[in-house]
Amino acid sequence: MCGIIAYIGSKQAKPLLVEGLKRLEYRGYDSAGIAVLDGHLSVCRAVGRVAELEEKLERTPGFEGTLGIAHTRWATHGGVTEANCHPHRDDRSGIALIHNGIIENYAALRTYLEEKGHVFTSETDTEVLAMLVGELYEGDLERAVKGALREVTGAYAIAVICEHEPDTLVVARKGSPLLVGVGSGEYVVASDASAIIAHTSQAFPLDDYNVVKMTRSGFRTSTINDAPVTPKLMQLEMDLEQIELGGFSHFMQKEIYEQPRVLRTTLRGRIDHNEGQVVLGGLASFAKELVKARRFILTAQGTALHAAMIGEYLLEDLAKISAEVEYGSEFRYRNPIIEENTVVVAVSQSGETADTLCALREAKDRGAMALGVVNVVGSSIARETDAGVYLRVGPEIGVASTKAFTGQVTVLTMIALYMARRRFMAPDVCARCLRHLDEIPEKIEKTLETDYRVRKVAERYVERDNWLFLGRGYNYPTALEGALKLKEISYIHAEGMPAAEMKHGPIALIDSGMPAVFIANHGRQYDKVMSNIAEVRSRGGHVIAVATEGTRRSRRWPRRCCTSPSARSI
Repeated sequence: MCGIIAYIGSKQAKPLLVEGLKRLEYRGYDSAGIAVLDGHLSVCRAVGRVAELEEKLERTPGFEGTLGIAHTRWATHGGVTEANCHPHRDDRSGIALIHNGIIENYAALRTYLEEKGHVFTSETDTEVLAMLVGELYEGDLERAVKGALREVTGAYAIAVICEHEPDTLVVARKGSPLLVGVGSGEYVVASDASAIIAHTSQAFPLDDYNVVKMTRSGFRTSTINDAPVTPKLMQLEMDLEQIELGGFSHFMQKEIYEQPRVLRTTLRGRIDHNEGQVVLGGLASFAKELVKARRFILTAQGTALHAAMIGEYLLEDLAKISAEVEYGSEFRYRNPIIEENTVVVAVSQSGETADTLCALREAKDRGAMALGVVNVVGSSIARETDAGVYLRVGPEIGVASTKAFTGQVTVLTMIALYMARRRFMAPDVCARCLRHLDEIPEKIEKTLETDYRVRKVAERYVERDNWLFLGRGYNYPTALEGALKLKEISYIHAEGMPAAEMKHGPIALIDSGMPAVFIANHGRQYDKVMSNIAEVRSRGGHVIAVATEGTRRSRRWPRRCCTSPSARSI
């Protein structure tokens, strides 16, 4: 989840770049580096946090220029060493390059460059790209970059500078997001708007195969094959307050507590209680086609996939329409069957998830109508779908996708009701469902009041290295999401699965004291879940239950039980 920030203008680049790296820390990384050009190229790299790079810069003279690039790296090719940190330099032409993505044919290119006499100092695919640009450099950095990119296979977002062109910054993108922020006599380029918004609210996203050459007097955009491109400036829909902690300890905590407020924003203007219907302007032009749809395919990755799984259940339960969920990474490499009147829904917070985007393109090529459920306005998925619905949950900085997940589930619920109302659902039935949906933000506020109970449970089991998350029906995808959160935030092994599947093998892993989180709210399968709880307890496992408020405890209930406000099924 590497991060890119680059700057050209009249300000000192170093403090601006370091600040940008801090804004990008949420993306996850293991090292960081910076290159500044002021007559000569100054490079500083460090393993660890951005703070360690900052301390190293304070001890290092130089870095006084107004043109520079910086990067946070998550190791892919080569270990976590300073030699493998970005920026990478070529060995002849004074070129420095930073890169997000993976160059798939780097091994063949490295062999070719070694035969040309180039000497490598790292194990990375990025250094290969830097060397290739240097090999092709003949006084025109933009041309060298384009020539190099025509030779590579894979994904990239890059920023490149050269000692011989002190007034030039070149950036390019294929498959990895990149934004160019346009200020007054300056440009800030980043992989995320959060690193740009402090300097300008005007930006444009790069499309695949786009290259932008910037100088202090202007910029031009073209493809790697020199076809001119006219970018469309957009207003960034965030402000500094949204990306500041505002009294919270960390962004994950802040975003968890933002959920009631942002979900009210997600719902605002989209529910017509008088008519008992959902109003989704982004789908209005395609309402007739959607009513005729015979099949929905929802494609996503990670957290968005779990939200999509809930969407699958909602479409089948409420709209009575065939639905299925596909990993974007699997769908794009299969030979999927896309029948007439198939709708593909791409679900993504960023709108830039590469596998989801490629799956979307594959489905469109095969004749499917494409919908997007995304958060970031103007993102690639938003631009490439036929229609869609924005989440409106604001920027998400924390690694754990929290408010985006609940926003995705909320939007997918509205889409399911939108379809159901137009197909067969009576207005009064839809109105009742919408009243319950409208109550969700308030119920989340009440649920958040159990924070102290959650802390106690966490403190008791903090030393445990293996967890189970179990649920049935709608709660099965939620169990998957709970396990994912524990893994990506705490680096603890966790498995999510249907509660009934646990006895078909995984039960053998349950030992004394192993924590098993059950989502056990009232519903059609409540008694079945209680039976699964008994099975875990019989093996000595410790059950942590998330249950409906007001549930009367019995001997079957564990002592550790967090309750949430009663939510009637829709």
